[in-house]
Amino acid sequence: MKKIFLIAVLIAVTLCVHAQNPTYRVYAVRFAKSAYPFTAADWAKGAPKTDSVKINFMVWLIQGNGKNILLDAGFQNDLDDAKEFKVVDYTRPDLALAKVGLKPEDITDVILSHPHWDHIDGVGLFPNAHIWIQKEDFNYFVSTSWQKGEHHGGYEKRDVRTMIDLNMAGRVTLVNGDDQEIMPGIKVFTGSRHTFNSQYVLVNTGTNKIVLASDNIWVYYSLEHLVPPSDGGTLDPEGYVKAMQRMKTMVSDQKYIIPGHDSRIFDRFGGAANGVAEIK
Repeated sequence: MKKIFLIAVLIAVTLCVHAQNPTYRVYAVRFAKSAYPFTAADWAKGAPKTDSVKINFMVWLIQGNGKNILLDAGFQNDLDDAKEFKVVDYTRPDLALAKVGLKPEDITDVILSHPHWDHIDGVGLFPNAHIWIQKEDFNYFVSTSWQKGEHHGGYEKRDVRTMIDLNMAGRVTLVNGDDQEIMPGIKVFTGSRHTFNSQYVLVNTGTNKIVLASDNIWVYYSLEHLVPPSDGGTLDPEGYVKAMQRMKTMVSDQKYIIPGHDSRIFDRFGGAANGVAEIK
């Protein structure tokens, strides 16, 4: 009887530890490409104008602990900004999740790295999702940025209205600052100031930790050479570089730091045929 009791205790402890330390699987899901002939110099300061860069638009799926979480929500393709990027091979981001067997209503949470149109415009497409965004980023996005002398480049008025409505519906959590565990095994960090207070995500997969940088790193060139983005890509170039240096301390291998728009993600992790790559 004593032996059975000890086994039961060990099982209970194991289950408790597992519940407290959930692990996740992480996927990049491409929903569009840019046909514009970008060079590395367009995205990274001091990069060669002779090096071409293929730009993709992605959301990142984090699955585990009974949740289907997205980092960023993509965009709907009727925006003028999308036309300027010469968007091709577009699938609405909620429908692109069919590639991984999910429906829009299956998404439990959307973590917004920042409120630029290509990352936030699709947030209303996920009817059951709870939204996570940095408090200072949200406040600037919905209010201060529209004041005279402030900056709202890359912001869409309809996204402001959507976020206000979601907030009033009780579906938004405003994250207050750096190094916050918003769910077990998922932390967010700030510092690069791609927008007023953009955030990136650290995910514990159990095997590795993965940094989903979103636009806190646009392309691999910035990460590989520790240079800020080209003009307009950050409010704090020095902070942007320091954020990348910090990311490197969070992972066992630099390959687990994932930029926001570089198509080489699919070369490094496979899955280019259907636009899905598991980051592992």
